[in-house]
Amino acid sequence: MDSHTLQVATRGKGLYEITGQIAGWLGGLRVGNGLLTVFVQHTSASLTIQENADPDVVHDLATFFNRLVPEDNRLYRHTMEGPDDMPAHIRAALTLTQLSIPVIRGRMALGTWQGVYLFEHRTSPHRRNVLLHLISDT
Repeated sequence: MDSHTLQVATRGKGLYEITGQIAGWLGGLRVGNGLLTVFVQHTSASLTIQENADPDVVHDLATFFNRLVPEDNRLYRHTMEGPDDMPAHIRAALTLTQLSIPVIRGRMALGTWQGVYLFEHRTSPHRRNVLLHLISDT
C-alpha cells in the first residue's frame, strides 16, 4: 500500500486535469497491478473522469453545472460564505469525491480519451488536497 497527497492550486471554478500528476506519482513506485483510490478532501470540489482531447468538453460541463445550480442567494439558506458556497456544495453532491481506477502494469487503466479532473466549484482560487491511495500486488 502506498499513499500520497497532491496539492492542486485552482484559479476558481473549472475543471483541472490532474492525470499527469497522478501518473507521475505512480511512475515513481514499483507497482504491478492494483487499485488506485483518488479522493478529494473537500466539500466544495469534486472529481471526475472525462474526455481530455477536446477542451470544449470541460468548458461545456462547467457551463452546464453553472446553469443547473445557479448562484442565487434567494434559493439557499446557507449563504454566509458567499453566493457560490451552497451551489458548490450541491455541485459536489451531484458529482464524485472519490474515484477508483484500476492500475495495470504500473499505469492507470484509463481509456484513450480519458483524463482525471479536479472539479473546482468555488469562484475564488483554492488549494485542494487530493489523496491518492494505492493497493497493489507488489
